[in-house]
Amino acid sequence: MADRPRAKFPWLLVGASVLLAALLLYVLFVGYLPAKRRVAGLERELRDLYQREAELQTKLAQQDQRHALRERQLGALSAERDALVTRLESLERELGALRGRRR
Repeated sequence: MADRPRAKFPWLLVGASVLLAALLLYVLFVGYLPAKRRVAGLERELRDLYQREAELQTKLAQQDQRHALRERQLGALSAERDALVTRLESLERELGALRGRRR
């Protein structure tokens, strides 16, 4: 058998492959993973903000209900006061009429 000439190893292809692998690792560990952690942190912060917003919305609704109740109570008390003033004026007129008869 005749000796075949030894095949030349494609060092340029090996070098390019190693460079591509190094570039891929650099992008993965230096760029992608920290960005992924940052996104996870921002998502966590956003969830917390949504939860806080829901709590504040609940508090606001409760305060609105309390305010409406106070307004109704104030209206009822004003009406009661007006009725008492009217009754007092009526009683004062009656008292004045009774005093006028006695004299």
